[in-house]
Amino acid sequence: MTNLLFVEETGSTNADMFALVEQGVSEGCWLRAGRQTGGRGRMGRVWESPTGNLYCSTLVRIGANDPLPHTLALVAANAVHALIAPLCAGQARIKWPNDILVEGAKIAGILLERVGDAIVIGIGINVTDHPTDLDRPVTSLFGQGSRDAEAGALLERLAQLFAHWLSIWRAQGLDPVRAHWLLNAHPLGTAMRVVQPDGEVVEGQFDTLDRHGMLILRLANGDSRAIHAGDIILT
Repeated sequence: MTNLLFVEETGSTNADMFALVEQGVSEGCWLRAGRQTGGRGRMGRVWESPTGNLYCSTLVRIGANDPLPHTLALVAANAVHALIAPLCAGQARIKWPNDILVEGAKIAGILLERVGDAIVIGIGINVTDHPTDLDRPVTSLFGQGSRDAEAGALLERLAQLFAHWLSIWRAQGLDPVRAHWLLNAHPLGTAMRVVQPDGEVVEGQFDTLDRHGMLILRLANGDSRAIHAGDIILT
């Protein structure tokens, strides 16, 4: 059962969801904040959080027969893409591991963190505003022509889409989730540079996702390289 909670302001919806997990909250709980004062992106980045955008978190309790927990990033990306794509003038695509871009400009991000037997999934979507001082292109739903988009209504639809993909992930495994992700991601052959957590930079072309959701790069010498984590720069 879906349970949608709302707070006007908080530090981070993921941090609040950690507390709810410790209290035994069930799957289907979503927490939305009107504003975050300590929003976080991947690799410790600050996530700008002005009023009007969608900041929310949910959780998945991992069961013994579930696919690998990190592949919930693909579940979330499929759901967010399905929400955003029909509302944008430009083409929305998923960028591994969990960003949504519209014509190359970031419009949404996803952050997975684990606490006990639960994966907390934080989602931020630029609805009315987007930063203008970053070193990469960024956009919003308003900027894409969806002037009637509203964070609360978007969350209701997102919760439905996420539940849909979560049920497929559990009942059918990762394969159908992965296949749909590939249909809506950067095309095969896309040139990219990967900055890995240890600082190593790897360049190549997007080849596929493997059966565990890892990015496979085709290197200039024809070899393949599996990428487990990193920052992706499309080139």
